[in-house]
Amino acid sequence: MSTAKIKKPPLFDRVFKPEHIVLENGHSVDRPRSRMPLILGSLLVVIVISLKMTGFDFSVIINRARELTVILGQIFQPNFSYFPNIVRPLVETIKMSILGTVIGCLIGLPLAILASSNINHHKPSLLAIRFILSIMRSVPTLIYASVLALVFGLGTFAGTLAITIFTVGIVAKMLYESIETIDMKPYEAMISFGATTLQAFWTACMPQILPTYVDDCLYCFELNVRASSILGYVGAGGLGVLIRERTGLRAYNDLGMVLLILFLVVLVIDFVNDYIRSKIS
Repeated sequence: MSTAKIKKPPLFDRVFKPEHIVLENGHSVDRPRSRMPLILGSLLVVIVISLKMTGFDFSVIINRARELTVILGQIFQPNFSYFPNIVRPLVETIKMSILGTVIGCLIGLPLAILASSNINHHKPSLLAIRFILSIMRSVPTLIYASVLALVFGLGTFAGTLAITIFTVGIVAKMLYESIETIDMKPYEAMISFGATTLQAFWTACMPQILPTYVDDCLYCFELNVRASSILGYVGAGGLGVLIRERTGLRAYNDLGMVLLILFLVVLVIDFVNDYIRSKIS
């Protein structure tokens, strides 16, 4: 007796076409095939194209790995005698971060109120403010600093302005998203009693968003300390001046000391911020 061979469907049909399943009750359903092969194939094509366009070469990494270890070895042996040269740029970095964060957070609060759809019911102004905030937070701080350094001259003033602009975009974005999730009944009650929008918001809404607002400000301060440390690359003062100078002179032991101090400062700021968050939560 001859047995007939079962012909398998083509590979394309097996992978991409729905699978026909017959249930116990006699009904049939079509279960869609997994899209994972298509996703993996597309991802592989994108990776290959990206490697070609960027000229990425693993052999270069392997051949130059020894030089990387030499540089890292010097960085991890910091020159502690270089510390006195770090104090003044470090103070400039912290001052820029504090001042830029404070001003940016103060400006960001009213902009967040105007960008909240449950507070501002005027659609054109709402969209305009959100569009401006999107632009402000999409541009890196380093770009702001490079442009402002050309306008206002080299120094920490340009760096402070750059941090302020970036902070406004970040704080206002995160805050108006929080405002849109609060309970609006107390606010509406205040408005019905004749209070102004500002009075109603400050009395009914501000207590609800205050912990979030403080947390956003602390988060931006952490970001700004890290960002301000490289603003010296474009002449905006701070530790970036030393980082650029020591890197150019290949003084990696001095650079290691700069990075060590920066790491310790950021670590202390993180601990302080966590303590403040625990007190207001």
